[in-house]
Amino acid sequence: MARAVKRAFRFRFYPTDAQAAELARTFGCVRLVYNMALAARTEAWTLRQERVNYHATSAMLTTWKKADNLAFLNEVSSVPLQQTLRHLQVAFTNFFAKRARYPSFKSKKKSRRSVEYTTSGFRWRDGQLTLAKMTEPLDIVWSRPLPEGARPSTVTVSQDPAGRWFVSLLCDDVIEQAPALGMVGVDAGLDSLLTLSTGEKIVNPRYERRDRSALAKAQRELARKAKGSHNRACSACGALAERMPLNMRSWTCRCGQTHDRDVNAARNILAEGLSVIACGGGVRPQRTDVRTGRSSTKQETQRTTAGIPRLQA
Repeated sequence: MARAVKRAFRFRFYPTDAQAAELARTFGCVRLVYNMALAARTEAWTLRQERVNYHATSAMLTTWKKADNLAFLNEVSSVPLQQTLRHLQVAFTNFFAKRARYPSFKSKKKSRRSVEYTTSGFRWRDGQLTLAKMTEPLDIVWSRPLPEGARPSTVTVSQDPAGRWFVSLLCDDVIEQAPALGMVGVDAGLDSLLTLSTGEKIVNPRYERRDRSALAKAQRELARKAKGSHNRACSACGALAERMPLNMRSWTCRCGQTHDRDVNAARNILAEGLSVIACGGGVRPQRTDVRTGRSSTKQETQRTTAGIPRLQA
C-alpha cells in the first residue's frame, strides 16, 4: 500500500562569495524582523492587553521598510521576512495552546542560522535551484536523487556552527509499505557496534579514537582565545572543534538512516563487557579498609561499618 507524504531532502552546497554574502544579510534581516515583531507583540499585550496577529505584523513590516534606518530590509528577498513572521505566529499559537513556552528573542551567536523560501522565492529549473536576489544556481552536492518528477514546495537554507552550508528541499513523495519479514534482535556495544540475532556483526568505525589528537589540539588552541572575541569566532581551530564532534556523533548504518551515538557511553559499555568476560558477572570492585588494610567488596564494607559512627570534622 502506497502513502503520499511530504519529505525533506537535505544536501550540502558550496555558495560563491556573493551568494554567501547575500545569505548572511538575509540571516541578519530575518533575525531583526523576528525580534522586532516579537517585541511589538509583547509590548502590545503588556501595555494594552491587545493581541497582535500575523497580518498586523506584516503591516508593520511594510512600515519598517519605509524607515530610513531600516531601508536595508529592501535589499533582501521579502519571502524569508514574511516566513519568519509566520513562524512567530505559530510559536504564539503553540504558547497559547500550552504546547510550548513563550517565544524568545533570537541571538546572533546562539540562534540557528536559517531562512525559509516558498515557491515565489526561488526558481527550480532543470534540476537547478536559484534563490531570489541571486543570478547563479546553488552548487549543490546531490548525494541522493530526488523522487522522480518532484518539485520543491519549500526550500530551507541553513549554516551550522562549523560554517557548513545546507539546503533542505520539501517535496512530495510516495512511500511504498514494505512487507513484514520478521523480527531481528539488536545488541549494541561490546566488541562490535551492533550484533544482530542472525549472527551478523557491524564493526565499530571508532572515529573518535582516530581524530582524538586533532580534536584535543584544536580545543587547546580554542581555549587560548577570549570568549566572544572576533579572533575566536573566525579561527580555523574553532571551526574544527565545532565540526568534529558533530561528525563523530552521526553515523550511517546499512539501513541508510543517520543515527546519533554517544561515544563515551559506548566506551563505558565496552569496558563493562570486558570486565564481565574477564572476571565474571558477580565480581564487585575491591575496597581497602584504612583501619585494617584488608580488601573487601562494597557490600562487606557497608556491613562492617554499619554500626560505627562517623567522625565529625
